[in-house]
Amino acid sequence: MEITGLDLKEVEALILELGEPRYRARQLLDWVYKKGTDAFGEMSNLPLSLQRSLQEQGWRVSPLAVAGAREARDGTKKYLFRLPDGFCVEAVYIPEVKRKTVCFSTQVGCAVGCVFCATGQQGFKRNLMVGEIVDQVRKIGQDRKIRISHAVAMGQGEPLANYERTLKAIRILNADYGLKMAARHLTISTSGIVPAIYRLATEELQINLALSLHATEDQLRSRLIPLNRTYPLAQVMKACRDYAAQTKRRVTLEYIMIAGVNDGEADLDRLIKLATGWLCHVNLIPYNPVPAVPYQPSPPRVRQRFLRTLEEHKVAASIRQERGGEVEAACGQLRQQLKL
Repeated sequence: MEITGLDLKEVEALILELGEPRYRARQLLDWVYKKGTDAFGEMSNLPLSLQRSLQEQGWRVSPLAVAGAREARDGTKKYLFRLPDGFCVEAVYIPEVKRKTVCFSTQVGCAVGCVFCATGQQGFKRNLMVGEIVDQVRKIGQDRKIRISHAVAMGQGEPLANYERTLKAIRILNADYGLKMAARHLTISTSGIVPAIYRLATEELQINLALSLHATEDQLRSRLIPLNRTYPLAQVMKACRDYAAQTKRRVTLEYIMIAGVNDGEADLDRLIKLATGWLCHVNLIPYNPVPAVPYQPSPPRVRQRFLRTLEEHKVAASIRQERGGEVEAACGQLRQQLKL
């Protein structure tokens, strides 16, 4: 039982059950999130009786243990976290001048099975608990001794397949009693679970949505992303356009560029049509090699042609500056193990 899995009301209920006044809940959460303390015994303004009660009832602050880490020359750092049941997940710290971002996981493995993704090759084990999601961001902030400004659900797993827990974790990251991260600095990525996209639009959260698009027609997208057989491209794109219209938030269309697969002129023409006339941004992503997968990244000149042509058609677009490839921390490279 982890404190990081509880929201304020649940912590208040716990504190009242233990016979303490309600204000102790915020004191406890201040230690957890503002001071980054994992041990109840170090929470000096909490009564010793409360510290003992929490320990005796089996409560702990953190469910995660750092099992390893690798840091790239650019400062990107990949963490391997061990969960209480022995499974592991990875998360990545990405430092930039104006932002400090954590890319966190929401599942152990992934059932979507994208053929270009290392996580998808390993199958699905289980959903992460709320505390296991929140604590990835909290632990990395502790390790780096810095305030994490942005967090993206783009690690292992399909966030919207673990909807309830992912959304609760997002709310805790955003809350004034939690890590107090601005909602506009939080992003959820999805392969395209249509009902969950519509549900997310009703949450009244000013968070960002990113769609793993990667193909512009159903035959190829179904081969790359098997979920497309359940939610075809037309349905997914309509859901994203409706999300943007309802929330007034720009949707990011993520497009991994794979040489000879999705980087031809016909692909570019269809991408322009999909992205024209609504509030979206196309993020062109160089493919990152994965063992046992035969794909290669599109050449830089092809990526630049895509970018230039999109911009000529008034489509907002950019090429992602990839980080952490040398430690297998880039997009599509996360697994449940760490080569140390």
